[in-house]
Amino acid sequence: MTREGPERPGRPRRRDLLRAVAGAGAASLAGCSVLGGSGDGNGNGDGADAPAATPAGEDRARELAERFAPRLYFDSAELWFPTDPRPYASDSDGETVVDGFDAMNGYTRRRKEESGLPDPTVFFRAVEYDDAPLVVAQFWLYAAFDQFTTNFHWHDWELLQVFVDTDSGAPVLYDASSHSRSVPNNEFLDPGERRPRLLSELGSHSSALSINDRPEQFDRYLDGGDIADVTNSALDAGGVLEGLPVAYGLPRDEGFRLPYVVPELDGAPLYDHERLPDVERSDLVPPELTVRSFDALDALPTDLPARETGVVLDHEGDADATYSLVPMAEVEDVTEFTGPQLSFEFAVPGFIEDAVASHITSVGTPWSQPRYTDPVADVTDPTHRAALAERYEAIEPGGPLATIAAGISEAVESADAPDGEGLTTQSTTVEAVALLESTPVAMPTFRGAAVLREVPAGDHRLTVNAAGAAPHSERVVAGESAEATVAGVEGEIPLVARRDAVRLGVDADGAEASLERLAVEDDFAGRLYDAPLDGPDAVYVHRGGAFTTEVEDTDGELGAFRVNPADEAEVTIDRPETGKASLASFLADISNETAAAVRGVSEESDDSEDGNTTTSGGGSSGPPDGDPGPVRGLARALEAVASAAGRAAEAAQAGDGAAADRRLEAVTNGLETVADRLAEAREDLPGGVGRATERRLEQARTRSEQAIAAGKL
Repeated sequence: MTREGPERPGRPRRRDLLRAVAGAGAASLAGCSVLGGSGDGNGNGDGADAPAATPAGEDRARELAERFAPRLYFDSAELWFPTDPRPYASDSDGETVVDGFDAMNGYTRRRKEESGLPDPTVFFRAVEYDDAPLVVAQFWLYAAFDQFTTNFHWHDWELLQVFVDTDSGAPVLYDASSHSRSVPNNEFLDPGERRPRLLSELGSHSSALSINDRPEQFDRYLDGGDIADVTNSALDAGGVLEGLPVAYGLPRDEGFRLPYVVPELDGAPLYDHERLPDVERSDLVPPELTVRSFDALDALPTDLPARETGVVLDHEGDADATYSLVPMAEVEDVTEFTGPQLSFEFAVPGFIEDAVASHITSVGTPWSQPRYTDPVADVTDPTHRAALAERYEAIEPGGPLATIAAGISEAVESADAPDGEGLTTQSTTVEAVALLESTPVAMPTFRGAAVLREVPAGDHRLTVNAAGAAPHSERVVAGESAEATVAGVEGEIPLVARRDAVRLGVDADGAEASLERLAVEDDFAGRLYDAPLDGPDAVYVHRGGAFTTEVEDTDGELGAFRVNPADEAEVTIDRPETGKASLASFLADISNETAAAVRGVSEESDDSEDGNTTTSGGGSSGPPDGDPGPVRGLARALEAVASAAGRAAEAAQAGDGAAADRRLEAVTNGLETVADRLAEAREDLPGGVGRATERRLEQARTRSEQAIAAGKL
């Protein structure tokens, strides 16, 4: 593989795809994405309602900086360390700017020439709140380039904030920046005298806190340590993310694989650009951690190296190198950090395949952001904001947050199912990237969870991409209730390896009714997809599954279709109708399918030398003549149901609802006969066939009840 309405009887209960999470703190997130634009680009707004705060004096700021100067731990593969951007500044129409090409090329050249770290620097400042005994020391770290999977960009400003109670002198909160406004920061409330340490993520420089007694390791949970490294509150999203502290953390240190890609500009790798003569392939994240593109792999990667600590920086004391503490005021004359747009694409499994292109511009200046003058605006955990508001009346707790949250899993073939006829889901160890069309900045998952916060109320499209996996895309609706948040089915989004992926399209325009919902359910794995539908759409499914595809129209009527993709590259339901005819046709299909599987067991027995041979289930198939035996009796009962269901569909299509219902009643009675025959034949069926028959019988019972209750023919 290449590296680099009312509830209907028996209807499955469905969950809202998104409910709002209530909590204090509408603050956005910090980090290494776009920071410019209206407000600060991080969702912090214009700061009009921010509490009054003023810069602390120079001596006060210096004293706090030296007291809380963080110790910095970097990945062994890191090449872009915190530095001073001023050597790369230039004049542009009378204004001081730092150009992305100049910074990237100049830094690379100096790193090679000096065989060390060019100007290791941490900038600092302090902000005091006018009406609260609270001062905040800010530590700003600049890197010339950010190479994080597909979220790379020129320049990178990271932030650590230390909130200090001026009455007691004790630190109140550590707040370390993460990736963007929608990814939760790493935060620790009441750290005591523990000095902050930062574990910098490779390429992105997103900062995980290290408070525990294992300085080079991130501990989200206690895991044998004295304390965890974050006090972020847990999010309970339908049980899938239950108990997970909502902070980005450090994926490669937590046992997850995180593939990087090579940034490109104008279709070519950055290291081939004429304005970067000193940048070579070796000046980026190493090949063993890199994939050429997410779609270059046919399966999720399994051989990416884990994180190892490399360079350690400190302001003083024992470290590989020391950094200078420089007042932020000394760099505030820079007007802009510039660079051409870098972009990446997310494949979306629409009815006609498309892609969402997300463009990352260079970051804005830190001093143009509300969090620069109102540090509380950067606190992302609602319980932390509530604690600050309780202790300091000048601090506002903020309003409710809307959040999309889902666990990411992998769909694989089930050992309990017949070959190619059933799936299960398992936890993933590969981080993915999530994108909302309404928020065109990609968000990384953490510990197998996609959490996107501050989602505007309304309709959205959530797309998840991962290296070696087919894209997942679903429509979600953000509400304003105060309940837990769930996206996907029961809070889970199952990804499918590209080599096993089959594109299942639904041509909603081919239906007579207006469709509003699509669901896909596997015989063994259960519901894998359940989302609003607005026009033609598609979803990738595993070719090893046996699926029931359900559609719902605006009148609440249902339709169902049987899909067995096997070796198909693509399956399209071109007339996804709802009502009795659709459901009855489905009953005929699933009954015939199951009868064929059972009949196959009987025929295998007939081919043996002994007409009373024991099957792989351990029982006897019965004699070939006379009494049909339990297996043949089961097959005949299923065929009788299929015949009755077919006649019900014909009656419904002809507009004869009364006749359709009579025949559906016969189907219902026939399914009870199937249940009896199955009980008799169970020991004579191979395990997989028996279990599949049980599951399909339950599916048929559900659809039979729905068909009888349907108001539409």
